[in-house]
Amino acid sequence: MKGQSGGACATIISDRRARGSGMATHMNDKGEINQNIAMSSRVRLARNFKGICFPGRLNAKDSATLLADIRMVFFGSRDVKGSEYVYVELLSLDPIDKMLLIEKHLISPDLAASQKPCAAIISKDEQVSIMLNEEDHLRIQCLTPSSDIKSAYARCDGLERIFSDRFNIAFDDGFGYLTSCPTNLGTGMRVSFMLHLPALAITGHIKSILDACGKIGVAVRGLYGENSEASGNMFQFSNQGSLGRSEEEIIMSINDIKEQIVGHESKLRGELVSNNTIQFEDRVFRALGTLRGARVLSSEEYMRLWSDVRLGVDTGVIGDVDIGTLDHMLTLIQPAYIQKMFGRMLNSGERDIQRASLVREMLSEKYGDQQGEQNGEGDTAE
Repeated sequence: MKGQSGGACATIISDRRARGSGMATHMNDKGEINQNIAMSSRVRLARNFKGICFPGRLNAKDSATLLADIRMVFFGSRDVKGSEYVYVELLSLDPIDKMLLIEKHLISPDLAASQKPCAAIISKDEQVSIMLNEEDHLRIQCLTPSSDIKSAYARCDGLERIFSDRFNIAFDDGFGYLTSCPTNLGTGMRVSFMLHLPALAITGHIKSILDACGKIGVAVRGLYGENSEASGNMFQFSNQGSLGRSEEEIIMSINDIKEQIVGHESKLRGELVSNNTIQFEDRVFRALGTLRGARVLSSEEYMRLWSDVRLGVDTGVIGDVDIGTLDHMLTLIQPAYIQKMFGRMLNSGERDIQRASLVREMLSEKYGDQQGEQNGEGDTAE
């Protein structure tokens, strides 16, 4: 980012080498596929300060004063290693840098679009982002590239204490934490999982899952949260409200729903591989061939093909592609990242050409060999 530490632009999802060990090792005795269906998890806490208007009602002067107070408290805390975080003033960022942070799920589109003083405190491992003066004074979010939601909550809770020890947090005995949006009243907590569900989408069962979630108070969004589509068969599941429930109850409820959905997806993957082997192999290898040979790729086409290839790798049908490389590519092929690489704005046609070039390079054998060397891994007999 311009004028900020480069650590804030590192990838969240760590590379993991996928072993091409064959399909048998991916299927259990129930005919279910064991793989990385849960892509990531997130906990977000919304907090406001007593006696201070919500950000939407603050003028520019008061907004700037609040930012200065928050920054001083956070970086002055003994519980924070200041070298592990960067403070990002949104009004000073250029449009590409703002888009890049949105693509990495570190800020929201609303924060990026704000014309008032606003900021974000981002950890250099990019697993923590604290949005300041978005919809609420504080939006503390912790992400983890796994389904370990309890550790994400523990980290969020620790960060929240830094502020609650120095500020009077707006709280009501009847309504809980007071927030700008009524749906966040109560714990002010949103718990979410990002799941890759291609088998449910291919078989058409995803509709019944989405309908059931709507009836039990579970929100379903796309890759970039609210108002985004589920490109690449990536779905984000989260609680819709938090009033009347404890943090532990919300975590247990969403985690249970996640396990059920993952179970359905896993079972259907096993059926797709076992019952339609040739058709399934044709689908995933055709997608891989297109990605390795395409000269022009739109974001939409890439995400569709990426989903099929990842499904092929997860099920063991494709054995020469790193799952870590695929997950890493989710960020690298997005519009802002491509433009950041070139240092200027590109039109959609230029981005599509450069995206295809980047994908071909990352899916080449040479790139895979380089990744293995960087990870300290040699050739292993399979």
